[in-house]
Amino acid sequence: MESEITYHKTPIGIAKITGNENGIQSVCVLDEKEVLKEDLAKKTPELLQNCVTQLEEYFNGERASFDLTVNPEGTHFQIKVWKSLLNIPYGKTRSYLEQSKTLGDAKAIRAVAAANGKNPLWIIIPCHRIIGSDGSLTGYAGGLWRKKWLLNHESPNKQQSLF
Repeated sequence: MESEITYHKTPIGIAKITGNENGIQSVCVLDEKEVLKEDLAKKTPELLQNCVTQLEEYFNGERASFDLTVNPEGTHFQIKVWKSLLNIPYGKTRSYLEQSKTLGDAKAIRAVAAANGKNPLWIIIPCHRIIGSDGSLTGYAGGLWRKKWLLNHESPNKQQSLF
């Protein structure tokens, strides 16, 4: 089954969305220089339009969760870890340790962190909501500045920057 791809501009870069009839397979965010202008100009395939619309709503502050059929590729363990991320409410965070305990094995923290790092559905499956036990921003495939942006975007207490 052939996958469709579209590119969509967001406040944190260009979202590359891949999917087919079985669901959305991946969403990642690229720097603008990584995307050809002609790819950005292409019409969004109908199959991916709902994902684009829901991402726009999310970035406009009109959506706190996604209602999409997803079909990420991963091991049984990775999919279990990614499903656990869906239980973290919008605007909240959990530590890697808390996530490991939720999955039933506090000692699996490194494996859980590695699985989070392989999450192919950025934003849709909110791995950005996982932080270090000390509250630090750690590990995000899209870069820590994007993780910080997403957490600030979801925060009920928006921080104003003085500078």
